[in-house]
Amino acid sequence: MPQGSSVVDHTSPVSDLLRAWGQGNTQARDDLLPLVYAELRAQAVRYMQRERRDHTLQPTALVHEAYLRLIGQTHVSWQNRAHFFGLAAEMMRRVLVDHARKHQAAKRSGGAMRVAWDEEAGTTPPLDCELLLLDQALAELAVRDLRQARVVELRYFGGLSEQEAAEVLAVSRATVTRDWQVARAWLFRRMTEGITEVNGD
Repeated sequence: MPQGSSVVDHTSPVSDLLRAWGQGNTQARDDLLPLVYAELRAQAVRYMQRERRDHTLQPTALVHEAYLRLIGQTHVSWQNRAHFFGLAAEMMRRVLVDHARKHQAAKRSGGAMRVAWDEEAGTTPPLDCELLLLDQALAELAVRDLRQARVVELRYFGGLSEQEAAEVLAVSRATVTRDWQVARAWLFRRMTEGITEVNGD
């Protein structure tokens, strides 16, 4: 995503194609991919940077699997590019979680898929945790506060800035800042407890 650009642009070619696709125009859907591929791959790269280095799923494969899920969505009234990339972040997380579940058996030999979670970016050492544990904690957070969970998904998984996440969620940047701080601290505590429980400490 170009520096200083906004994911929200109601008049962009992407937004126009999304609206046409939402109205049943399959050609618009097909024309969309070349325009969004670079940003989708950038999202995928950010996702994969948090995964273990020997992960068998590569960014390109993650983009393709997520895009297949996106185009498989029915009855979606696409609003704009922000809506699209917000849903793309969710689909990428689902792909990675499904991929982790398929390899659940490897957990017994210490090969469970792991990610790094920072409570305070740049000030706290990353917490090495299982992706499925993070997904479970995020699901618990969604029950407590759905918007906070969406902020985490957009910021941590989607790589969006606070301003971009605010535009996607139609709230103020101050609200996103507050939600991000509260949610990040809660998840760190929950996942630390979870890891303690798993390790039997």
